[in-house]
Amino acid sequence: MWRTCLLNYRGFKNSINIHFHRPHHQVPTRLKFIELFMTESAMLVKEGDSSNRVRPLLTFVLGGPGSGKGTQCAKIAETFGFLHLSAGELLRKEILSGGENGSLILDIIKEGKIVPSEITVNLILREIELTENRKVLIDGFPRTDENRIAFERIVGVGPDLVIFFDCPEEEMVKRLLSRNQGRIDDNIETIKKRLEIFDKLNLPVINYYSSKGKVHKIKAVGTTEEIFEKVNPIFASLSLN
Repeated sequence: MWRTCLLNYRGFKNSINIHFHRPHHQVPTRLKFIELFMTESAMLVKEGDSSNRVRPLLTFVLGGPGSGKGTQCAKIAETFGFLHLSAGELLRKEILSGGENGSLILDIIKEGKIVPSEITVNLILREIELTENRKVLIDGFPRTDENRIAFERIVGVGPDLVIFFDCPEEEMVKRLLSRNQGRIDDNIETIKKRLEIFDKLNLPVINYYSSKGKVHKIKAVGTTEEIFEKVNPIFASLSLN
């Protein structure tokens, strides 16, 4: 599967129209990221010696609003040393940066439109390229089948595993109503609408990766520690060194 990065480079290069400003001496993010996903044999051909380069282990973390996926991602990151990337936080961070890309994202959101997948994928790739960590949690992405298709088309690979926090609707509603994070949309009517949209758009992504045998479904009911006890064995069983 990882060889597809080399085959897909031309399409990958041409697929993104959003560019992030960087010093001229830096290698473009997309090229560096493709190199991260080269097979070991491809790296040997490229470098002419045995490389210590390790391709990133990608984990998608999915779940409805209020399912607790963000809290669990923080615990996974702390316990197993993962880089935790929240798609929503990356978009908010880019908006707050005040740059051209942030203004573009804000304008799209103000118009009630969905941020193009290419923008979000580019933000994710940039963060991965900037870190030495090769264990990555991508929290809240892909949200739709279109997101999923765009990620795999641009990057050339899919996730190694997918964690899905399966939480009953009444529990998610209860959590969202009780939390105080300054979100103006956390009221009963908008919460139910968000859950309806999640079911419609995100579940097809989960079903797709389930068919590939990549999904680990976690019953997200109980205390934070009780839920993490169900998550822990999944990562403890992986070879993460």
